[in-house]
Parts: sequence; C-alpha cells; structure tokens
Amino acid sequence: MTRSCLVVDDSRVVRKLARRILEANDFTVTEAEDGAKALDACRTALPDGVLLDWNMPIMNGIEFLRALRAEFGPDRPVVLFCTTETEMSFIAQALEAGAQEYIMKPFDAEILLGKFAEAGLA
Repeated sequence: MTRSCLVVDDSRVVRKLARRILEANDFTVTEAEDGAKALDACRTALPDGVLLDWNMPIMNGIEFLRALRAEFGPDRPVVLFCTTETEMSFIAQALEAGAQEYIMKPFDAEILLGKFAEAGLA
C-alpha cells in the first residue's frame, strides 16, 4: 500500500533526504518550500502525511499547521513536525496546533519512519 507524504522545508537538502527515505519505504512524495505552497498542495491533493519544518519564509510551519487544521480538520493528514527548535514551549505549541508527532533535526530513516509508524502511517 502506497502512502503519500508532503515534505515541507525551505532546505532543498532536507527535502531530498526525506524524499529518499520515504520513497525507499513506499511513500509517494511531493515537496513544498514554504507553508503557503504546502497549503496549495494540500488543496490539490491531501496527502496521508506531512513532514513539516518550523522556520520557513512566507508562511512558517505553525501558521501552515493552524491553517491546515482549520480547513481540513484535526486528524488528516498526519503531521510530523521536524525542526531544530528544541524548547518544550515549541513542542507544546506544535502539539496544541494539531501535530501528531515531533522530531528533531538531524534525523535518520529509523527516527522518521518510527515516528510516522507511531502516528499510524506505517
């Protein structure tokens, strides 16, 4: 069963790394470099999961997440926040806004796939 994932990060390197990991594990991957483009992508085709960076230009991760949940509801798609922000206040804010899971950069395949599995996307 193929699942879809939207990778939202302003870093091309991070998007490429995530794409390689996810595609090797039967995900179809689309990419967006900011929250505004990610919201447009979700309106076109809602993915099963979103790997979401916090700090991005135009619309940051938390703004995107709030807009996504307002438009599509609290459960779909599964959102995995992926960021360098390590303070508990950021993690709490992400979870309150509707993220299912939270991982720190840098990440590897085991961490990424493990968190998606915990969120029910494996």
